[in-house]
Amino acid sequence: MDNLSDTLKKLKITAVDRTEDSLEGCLDCLLQALAQNNMETSEKIQGSGILQLFASLLIPQSSCTAKVANIIAEVAKNEFMRIPCVDAGLISPLVQLLNSKDQEVLLQTGRALGNICYDSHSLQAQLINMGVIPTLVKLLGIHCQNAALTEMCLVAFGNLAELESSKEQFASTNIAEELVKLFKKQIEHDKREMIFEVLAPLAENDAIKLQLVEAGLVECLLEIVQQKVDSDKEDDIAELKTASDLMVLLLLGDESMQKLFEGGKGNVFQRVLSWIPSNNHQLQLAGALAIANFARNDGNCIHMVDNGIVEKLMDLLDRHVEDGNVTVQHAALSALRNLAIPVVNKAKMLSAGVTEAVLKFLKSEMPPVQFKLLGTLRMLIDAQEAAEQLGKNVKLVERLVEWCEAKDHAGVMGESNRLLSALIRHSKSKDVIKTIVQSGGIKHLVTMATSEHVIMQNEALVALALIAALELGTAEKDLESAKLVQILHRLLEDERSAPEIKYNSMVLICALMGSESLHKEVQDLAFLDVVSKLRSHENKSVAQQASLTEQRLTVDS
Repeated sequence: MDNLSDTLKKLKITAVDRTEDSLEGCLDCLLQALAQNNMETSEKIQGSGILQLFASLLIPQSSCTAKVANIIAEVAKNEFMRIPCVDAGLISPLVQLLNSKDQEVLLQTGRALGNICYDSHSLQAQLINMGVIPTLVKLLGIHCQNAALTEMCLVAFGNLAELESSKEQFASTNIAEELVKLFKKQIEHDKREMIFEVLAPLAENDAIKLQLVEAGLVECLLEIVQQKVDSDKEDDIAELKTASDLMVLLLLGDESMQKLFEGGKGNVFQRVLSWIPSNNHQLQLAGALAIANFARNDGNCIHMVDNGIVEKLMDLLDRHVEDGNVTVQHAALSALRNLAIPVVNKAKMLSAGVTEAVLKFLKSEMPPVQFKLLGTLRMLIDAQEAAEQLGKNVKLVERLVEWCEAKDHAGVMGESNRLLSALIRHSKSKDVIKTIVQSGGIKHLVTMATSEHVIMQNEALVALALIAALELGTAEKDLESAKLVQILHRLLEDERSAPEIKYNSMVLICALMGSESLHKEVQDLAFLDVVSKLRSHENKSVAQQASLTEQRLTVDS
């Protein structure tokens, strides 16, 4: 390594003199030393203070520039050399060199910047601010025949695309067009995989989603699916998954989704439909998720239900009842839930037998499936008849009460409570209330009235008021032990309670007066004081209800 010390000394002198030949000889020796022992050579370079001189050697017109950039790329493979490279002021001249016409200079410059900024979001953000994205996209277009340069650009895009701040800059270039053009040319799995790794983070941006759709990416993805669907090779299975996942991701953008739906007549929509009955789990999953994404507005939902999508999804669910694929179950239930949102679809879906199909999954122990099952049922039971039929289903109600205690799964717990309340609110049925009381559901509705979400509080209070109006005798003991009266007192006292919460709490107080024991609790808690204050509430409905409640309390006291 003594030779190395001599080389470094000589390099210091020639760097100042700019004698190209001797400079080139020194740089070759350094590259050789780095190839033999990168870490030790890098330490010597750092100790010699030569890094500071490299900034002045990074000039477009020099024949040594590519070698200097190559040395920087090599030393920056070591984590301990990255900050010294930044401190030596190398980033700015390297960024300038990205405008070079020399392909070797471009390649080594890209490597150097990539290695210096590797794993550092702050340095990558600095590059973005210096405008490297449009420059690199332009390079990709110009040098697409150069495999090494293309790969360098793709690696850079992959790293930069992880940063949210990059997306806007990418969207203002023709990156989508360039990547799709490049993708179409690739036959090797590894090369396509590299492009996929750039496409996935970019496609999270809605503007870029649309650009990718317009550049024809979807057709490429559909082709891959067709080619790989029957293969059992590991690479092909992985590529099929990547392509179909990316397809689903493109459908998450409203504009890109609508463009591909084409009023339900589009080629893409039809192809995705054909995935649902396939025997490939990955395609079944992607097909169901795609339908869930297409079902994000009423027009699309109505069109799909009228054209038989519900039957296809129910057939798919049927194939996954026993030891089924959980992700497919979850996706198919998500699609059904979304399709059930438009009012006109509810009756059609009920008569198609969706509730029966969904109830087959009541025994599922998987929270994501439970969550979507509950959401689908809740969307379907706006009709009194459906709510009454489900509300008298003892197995369902018992399972709901059990899930109301799923403290580890807030989503399942919330949806179970909301469905219990909805069964009462939509059925207005004494039998349903009796079933819920017998299954131990009352305490959960009372707890729901204290939820941090106003909409859930409200749903609980309305359901409890119906219970008090229709079946107070049956529910009396449970309401008492759940401390409903104390909770209502708290809700009325709390200044943060929303007007509709105060209003419905007072309606409920009046309904509870028919029970002797609950009436006594109301009297003991001095409700009159709280209620009379609300007579001057700024919300007219609250003020009116306060007057009515005050009269009721006064008469009954």
